[in-house]
Amino acid sequence: MSQIKTLKKLANNSLTKVLAVTSGKGGVGKTNIIANLAYSLRKLGKKVLLLDADVGLGNIDVLLGLSPKYNISHVISGKKTLKEIIVKGPGNFDIIPASSGIQEVTNLKKNEKLILMEQIDEIGLNYDYFLIDTGAGIYDTVTFFCNAAQEIFVVATPDPTSITDAYALMKVMNKKFGENEFNLIVNFVKTEKEAMNVYANLSLVLDRYLSVKLNFTGFVLNDTNLVKSVRNQKLICELFPESRATKCFKKISRYIDRMDFNIEKKGSLQFFWSKLLGIWKWGCWG
Repeated sequence: MSQIKTLKKLANNSLTKVLAVTSGKGGVGKTNIIANLAYSLRKLGKKVLLLDADVGLGNIDVLLGLSPKYNISHVISGKKTLKEIIVKGPGNFDIIPASSGIQEVTNLKKNEKLILMEQIDEIGLNYDYFLIDTGAGIYDTVTFFCNAAQEIFVVATPDPTSITDAYALMKVMNKKFGENEFNLIVNFVKTEKEAMNVYANLSLVLDRYLSVKLNFTGFVLNDTNLVKSVRNQKLICELFPESRATKCFKKISRYIDRMDFNIEKKGSLQFFWSKLLGIWKWGCWG
């Protein structure tokens, strides 16, 4: 099959919803949130694949008590296939351990990229959701993953620095990539009112200076059970299914599952990977 036919096939054969979970700064509970959302979406009967793309502090495996032998660098070297490196998370969602090898991906030769794309095509139809745990901040790797995803979820807390950094991230995404819509998850709040205050303040600034739309996705309440679950390397949704934080995650996952993802504008799961691999630069989409 020619490169053009292969790429067109990969671009149009998947309705997988691709979302990136990111933050303006570290320490806001981003990785915990995405892992619990993956678990909650799986409990809704959805097939979920999570990519650990936090190059600097990828810690999904530590959070979940997993010890993956392989990551995406082994796929790049030809030692393993993409299917072979996927590991099971709690609740039976799938994980691609990729953080330590993700930067190598863009240095592949064209034929190597197409081989990897064929593997992605093979597994892509098996998932309803593809969740990307990005790094924090305004680094190129973070903004790239956000731009490639169909929907961007920004995690912030009531802490003023978190709010400021969340605004800075969205400003960069707007000015550099033209992103004009984001979804907000407010973590570590005492009440729903506190979460709504964070949302209102961010929305006001974004609307005034950037004309950016911010959707309120939900919030996660402070929960002493969260510390216990982290110590036990378990998800709070798994270990404490009736806890207040778990109820928040369930509510957010139901909200996400009702969302209309921007698949037409941003493309499919395969198109996301083609952008990551740099295939889109070859002029093969016409």
